[in-house]
Amino acid sequence: MDALSPTSRSTVRRGRNRAVGDRDALHALLADGLVAHLGVDVGEGADRHPVVLPCAYAVDLDGPDDGGTLYVHGSVAARWLVGATDATVCVTVTELDGLVLARSGFHHSMNYRSAVVIGTARLVTDDAERARALDAVVDHMAPGRSATLRPATRKELAATAVLAVPLREASMKARAGAPVDDPADVAAGGWGGHVPVQRVVGAAVPDADTREPVPAHVAALAGPSRHPVPQPA
Repeated sequence: MDALSPTSRSTVRRGRNRAVGDRDALHALLADGLVAHLGVDVGEGADRHPVVLPCAYAVDLDGPDDGGTLYVHGSVAARWLVGATDATVCVTVTELDGLVLARSGFHHSMNYRSAVVIGTARLVTDDAERARALDAVVDHMAPGRSATLRPATRKELAATAVLAVPLREASMKARAGAPVDDPADVAAGGWGGHVPVQRVVGAAVPDADTREPVPAHVAALAGPSRHPVPQPA
């Protein structure tokens, strides 16, 4: 086990050559990603089953949980949120960096960065922490956005719950570069290589009620993703 995967359940077992043990790389991926998927068991008895839901998220590396804190939020009435409170959950974030086209179907792959965070989800009850977390979720999408918005109303806060997941227990894998073909397939000829994939954000489109120019913090979002794609060693 390493500093990134301190327990057996978070230790990469298959494809260990793609395991990333650098916690800074985990932090960079979480900063670059925009959508997390949260896995949790919901329901009771025979109706109990797992669900995996996409959600916005934010990370506070100096948060109160071990290793820092990952925040997700949802409606107080959401069944998944009720089921996740004080339960072990799994949160994943994946960025697709390329399509790997080999000379056989077996060796086709993708270039990617993927993180798995496992931990006990904590319902955030402290008003100050909850306010920081909700602002952080907004700022993760558009840095600096929360400072330009009106304060949340009591009704809005009462309808919203925030979950915190410790970043202590995580694993990360990544792949970059060309396909790994069998020598016989290379000798037989045929095209092999990879097709880079990059997330690009377009220019902001104001709604029909907007009279102001696009704010600088919104205009700054346009362009490629915020972190460079890793290259193979």
